[in-house]
Amino acid sequence: MPPPADIVKVAIEWPGANAQLIEMDQKRPLSSIIREVCDGWSLSGSEQFALRYADGPQLYITEQSRGDIKNGTILRLAISPGRAARQLLERIQSHGIDARLEALKELAKLSADPTFAAEFINMEGIGTLARLVESGTHFGEMLAFTLTAFLELMDHGIVSWDLISLSFIKQIAGYVNQPMVDVSILQRSLAILESMVLNSHSLYHRVAQEITVGQLIGHLSNQEIQTYAIALINALFLKAPEDRRQEEYTNPLEQHLTEMASTLAQKHLRSIILNHVIRGNRPIKAEMAHQLYVLQVLTFNLLEERMMTKMDPNDQAQRDIIFELRRIAFDGENDPTGTEKRKAMYTKDYKMLGFTNHVNPALDFTQTPPGMLALDNMLYLAKVHQDTYIRIVLENSSREDKHECPFGRCAIELTRMLCEILQVGELPNEGCNDYHPMFFTHDRAWEEFFCVCIQLLNKTWKEMRATAEDFNKVMQVVREQITRALAMKPSSIDQLKNKLRGLNYSEILRLRQSERMSQDDFQSPPIIELRERIQPEILELIKQQRLNRLCEGSCFRKLGNRRRQEKFWFCRLSLNHKVLHYGDLDESPQGEVPFELLSDKIPVSDIKSVVTGKDCPHMKEKSALKQNKEVLELAFSVLYDPDETLNFVAPNKYEYCIWTDGLCALLGREMGSDLTRSDLDTLISMEMKLRLLDLENITIPEAPPPVPKEPSSYNFTYNYS
Repeated sequence: MPPPADIVKVAIEWPGANAQLIEMDQKRPLSSIIREVCDGWSLSGSEQFALRYADGPQLYITEQSRGDIKNGTILRLAISPGRAARQLLERIQSHGIDARLEALKELAKLSADPTFAAEFINMEGIGTLARLVESGTHFGEMLAFTLTAFLELMDHGIVSWDLISLSFIKQIAGYVNQPMVDVSILQRSLAILESMVLNSHSLYHRVAQEITVGQLIGHLSNQEIQTYAIALINALFLKAPEDRRQEEYTNPLEQHLTEMASTLAQKHLRSIILNHVIRGNRPIKAEMAHQLYVLQVLTFNLLEERMMTKMDPNDQAQRDIIFELRRIAFDGENDPTGTEKRKAMYTKDYKMLGFTNHVNPALDFTQTPPGMLALDNMLYLAKVHQDTYIRIVLENSSREDKHECPFGRCAIELTRMLCEILQVGELPNEGCNDYHPMFFTHDRAWEEFFCVCIQLLNKTWKEMRATAEDFNKVMQVVREQITRALAMKPSSIDQLKNKLRGLNYSEILRLRQSERMSQDDFQSPPIIELRERIQPEILELIKQQRLNRLCEGSCFRKLGNRRRQEKFWFCRLSLNHKVLHYGDLDESPQGEVPFELLSDKIPVSDIKSVVTGKDCPHMKEKSALKQNKEVLELAFSVLYDPDETLNFVAPNKYEYCIWTDGLCALLGREMGSDLTRSDLDTLISMEMKLRLLDLENITIPEAPPPVPKEPSSYNFTYNYS
């Protein structure tokens, strides 16, 4: 007979004594259980003790968290968090250097515990640590542990960052600006400054006065602190006021950049990131990839103001840009005398340039997006790639077969499309690592990207022999060409050109046809019957693959942790498919994690259901946040008896599909992810082709006329061309 749901069997350790094996009644007060355990070892003053986990983070157990205790858990009797906080506070203020170092080392570890942190903070512990830092008397390991403890305590959100003193900020900034500082101190100092900037508007201004992006660039050549430095650069950029973050345009080719935009655009920062990070001798980890993605998004977001700015048809300076486009295209032909003749000539030229409004092309730029950004792109092409610009315009303006490609209309729509593809104006998504190396290889990467794509559009238009009525079809093909090329992650603009050359219109048609094969092929009734007969065995094959992947296990990032100090946990299914094993890890594993290292487990028989997305308990409060949109799509939870949940956020869409399908298969439910549908279609098509090829190769001998024979094993005939 199974034990009652409120009873959990645990082992409790105490140094120098045999462990106690007890049945913990979850309905009894925790203080009563601790008193009983203390009595078992003849320890007095049970109120001075508490229970902690013996493995993993070794967190204190409270009335609120005791529900997480599972059967077979090993606990440890320890001094209470209040008593531990008091003792450590006294020891870190002692005169003995060795005693103070050991106390700070223990404090750095305990500070991650929210129960201990609350007690330590209530005793003015953060103020004590701040004064130790401000004194400037701590160095090396002692300072590193002090900063670690401070950061862990502040990250619990109990104390406002606004209470931090200016002298503390100056001291931390001093560590970042010093040429020879221990790496561990630099990492923690950068992390503290990043938290200040992200969590306090007033501290942003103070930090910005002490630290410049130019000073942080010097740290990008050190592989141990690159991620921390870029994270702080991103934080400074993200929280900068609009007047410091946005570009202020005058003449688009001679624009004045404000301090922040200028720093991000300058060649030195880009080249350092390219040479020491992207092309460095170490593989780029997930956190660094995320920070590069954030930097890419924030850089492109500098374009948002121009993208959302309508052209003023009455602004002469803006109209002069259109005049310049006309002048460059038609080789500065002398304007005719007379207002009417000049107006007629301009109208003809604007039509040849491909504008929709021939009389007043300024009206073409009044829709946002892309607004003035489209005009900026066109002028860059005309100024920097003048030969290409003139060739495109003249090549199409001289055609009289209705196949001319309207440059102006195409450039405006292409700019809008590129803004959508690169999500200009969107906030960075938490958990997204989708950065493109090629955008770090050129000082004007956006403009160069546009120039490559407008040439692609012109080439595709000719390959499709398109007319004005085919405009939307051409744009759809071009979007597909660009997105497919970007998915290959070209490392430079030149490599992008090579990728796009291989994705001509014929290749896109071939790829589309190939991808439609599983949907459109084999629609005759006999083939449909064969498909239905094959499907169950293919589904069983997919099910076994999913379960095998669950047995191998996957690593997941803990939601809510600071990205710069990632914490991970691993989950895998037992080989007999009866138990889910999981546990915390210090770092992302390389390969399979043994079952012995995974301290927690859930019997599959206890699992009630699997929920996804906004139905997950850990997503209920986060789904409304824009930056968590992508996290929401990767979230799923296992609900198990009695009322417990195990919450996941998959590292990518593939792992999400594998795990949700595998868990559904484990519970005997239908696997319904996009990946399963794709795999099912692909495998069925492959199997059908193999079987049909076998049928094609069968040689049927002539049957002797007078001799009766057995019925054919095939009841229908295939006809192949």
